[in-house]
Amino acid sequence: MKITRKKFHWLDIGEDARRQFIDAQAVFTAWEDADKSAAEVRGGMYWKRQGESEYLIRTSPRNSQKSLGPHSDETVSIYEKFISRKAQAEARLSDLTGELERHQRMNRALRIGRAPRLLVDILNKLAKSGLSEYFTTIGTHALYAYESAAGVQFGRADALSTRDIDLLMDTRKRLSFMTRMGQLDSSMLALIKKVDATFEIRPDQKHTAVNSKGFEIDIIRREATDNDPHPLRLTDDEDEFYAVQAKRAGALLDGPRFSSMIVAVTGHMARMNTISPVAFARFKRWMAEQSDRDPMKRQRDLLQAEMVEELVAEYLPNALS
Repeated sequence: MKITRKKFHWLDIGEDARRQFIDAQAVFTAWEDADKSAAEVRGGMYWKRQGESEYLIRTSPRNSQKSLGPHSDETVSIYEKFISRKAQAEARLSDLTGELERHQRMNRALRIGRAPRLLVDILNKLAKSGLSEYFTTIGTHALYAYESAAGVQFGRADALSTRDIDLLMDTRKRLSFMTRMGQLDSSMLALIKKVDATFEIRPDQKHTAVNSKGFEIDIIRREATDNDPHPLRLTDDEDEFYAVQAKRAGALLDGPRFSSMIVAVTGHMARMNTISPVAFARFKRWMAEQSDRDPMKRQRDLLQAEMVEELVAEYLPNALS
């Protein structure tokens, strides 16, 4: 990927904003670790008497119970360590949540973010539900991850404008995905509706949900192989997404990954897991070459490919490796 001259204008966010982004990112990543640690000790432990004996009971967040054995030095040690670890994890998460909220306000004051709030909320809902590993953000919204990592903003704001988010589902992990959805006792659409209750599946496009303002969520999958179920409904719920096959989506699943914190116009933060910018540019150039592609979309595909190629050459050289 060789750029002989600068073609695009980049917006420098400024030193104050850059320092704030770095500080906010440090807090955000620490908060992610703290949230993961707190999740490991959700639920509780208590002693339950049965007849002449006491047993240590472990409870889950969904109130299921499991006996860890009768009262003994070993179970007392397990209980004390759990209670101590839980208190420390919850205190750390509480402190970092407060710091995260403070940085959110500072992000907004310095106008650091420009990603749509709805996009950030959807990504955070997937993360909170333990579903991030099953979906990769592809398409135009990936540009927010690239510019955030580069510390600049694309000068062509029109190239980032879109009314839909494409989520590429990893069908190779479908069994564990179904297990997780069973634990959540929810459909994918029901989770999305917790972000915005107006989302509904389009009758003519079962892989698409649209809200009252016309914003769409598309669930994409690789082309079906011999081991892939087809058609693929994400859960058994009748009012649910189907994943639609997309050409070359398998290559995106197998390609290098890219992850970055993005910031909404409101200052809220989320982690976006997407494809590498090099893979993005390569895919967009391929789309622009398709004869059945809408001409206006082909022009935009090429524009986005060129922008990302230059961004990589100028600001993200490590992405080339």
